[in-house]
Amino acid sequence: MASIEEIRSERIKKLEALRAEGINPYPNTANDTHSIKEALSQFVELQEKKEVVTLVGRVLSLRTHGALTFADIFDGTGKIQVYLKQDEMDASIYEAFGTYIDTSDFIEVTGVLFVTKRGQQSIELKSFRLLAKSLRPMPTEWFGIKDEDERYRKRYIDILLQEHLALQVRRRSVFWNTMRDFLLKRDFIEVETPVLENKTGGAEARPFITHHNALDIDLFLRISAGELWQKKLMVAGLPKTFEIGRIFRNEGMSYEHLQDYTQIEFYQAYSDFREGMKMVKELYREVAQKTFGTLEFTIGDFSIDLGAEWVEYDFCSLLKDAYGIDPREVSLEEVRAKLVEIKHKDAGDPALSLPRGVDALWKVLRKSIGGPGFLINVPVYLEPLAKKSETDARVVERFQIILAGSEMGKGFSELNDPLDQQERFLHQESLRNAGDDEAQMNDTDYVEALEYGMPPTFGFGISERLFSFLSNTSVREAQIFPLMRPRNEEEKEN
Repeated sequence: MASIEEIRSERIKKLEALRAEGINPYPNTANDTHSIKEALSQFVELQEKKEVVTLVGRVLSLRTHGALTFADIFDGTGKIQVYLKQDEMDASIYEAFGTYIDTSDFIEVTGVLFVTKRGQQSIELKSFRLLAKSLRPMPTEWFGIKDEDERYRKRYIDILLQEHLALQVRRRSVFWNTMRDFLLKRDFIEVETPVLENKTGGAEARPFITHHNALDIDLFLRISAGELWQKKLMVAGLPKTFEIGRIFRNEGMSYEHLQDYTQIEFYQAYSDFREGMKMVKELYREVAQKTFGTLEFTIGDFSIDLGAEWVEYDFCSLLKDAYGIDPREVSLEEVRAKLVEIKHKDAGDPALSLPRGVDALWKVLRKSIGGPGFLINVPVYLEPLAKKSETDARVVERFQIILAGSEMGKGFSELNDPLDQQERFLHQESLRNAGDDEAQMNDTDYVEALEYGMPPTFGFGISERLFSFLSNTSVREAQIFPLMRPRNEEEKEN
């Protein structure tokens, strides 16, 4: 079997031969009359009229049997067989096709549609034109790329050869556009907020740091889709806003987590978390139905029905039942003892804070909760940006979507009391000073904005993790081009 370099060298010779004959192997335009999908949908009518059509596409396979040659071409909308019979066409065209065309080439074929004796819908080639000469052959569609690392590095080949991945890319588009349409129909406006920030806000996460050469200052890549910026727009008198954008968190990688991903956040003035629950449930159902055509999903070991009644889970009651502690009143020493008891990896961390310890206990517990449902009544110290409950000031008006043992979105009644917000930021700052680099930064500019007055507001955010969960795959697999460590030169040669 010829090596890749041998094949590449042979194809470069063909490239040179074409140019020597005055043929441009990379012309600027194509002259197709139909997409392959259109040709197949109108096949009977076009065949009966013996209408000459021109189709374009990539050559996926080539087969020669004596004086017959068959090629399958794919244009992104569909696949069709190209049929060449030597004694029924111009001999020079048949010879040129056999000499110059290889798998992976993009070609333009002109002819009439017909059905072969074996019942295969085909186009009988009368003439062709090379649109782009490939120098490397792709793996066959039967075997594809088996090595996972190689699949991610050559995702373009993986998507080409695996229909479910191409469908996944299309579904991602439907997923985000359904959210966009859902909000636009409700008079939300789409905004863009800064990706580079002096201070990160809107989440508890470790940021990426970069340097701005022109201003000669260090900046952070944002960790939320403009949460504090969008709430400043509430101050500015814009009552409904949303943003779909990339966010960056310099944390670990797992089945559910990556460092850069897409998230949507939206904010609605004169609303609260209870109203938000109704809206979000409607949103999830609409997104699921339009993206996947169903409300019923298998996610890991869970069977989920988004159309069923959504349950409310009380955070404090769950931790009481599981661990015998009330997270509203518990001490760090009690939490650490429980972590030791369940042999949690964070039990011996000297920098462990109360919020991180309680969150660690919760994350163990949530793995058994299928949902769909809303987790409510989280202690104040776990959410520095949400309003306190009017019935229990020890908890906040926050909910998280619980789905298949994980958190799939968070919303709350936004804190609009500037003095309370400043106090909570100062507490977060003390946690950072004690070594918690995921605690939020003290954003005095945001507090100043609140001092001008912000109306009661509901806010919500959800990342592409929801898409990966509904697809029942890892968030890495569900991304189009996941980040890869660069290869060194030796690895490239091998």
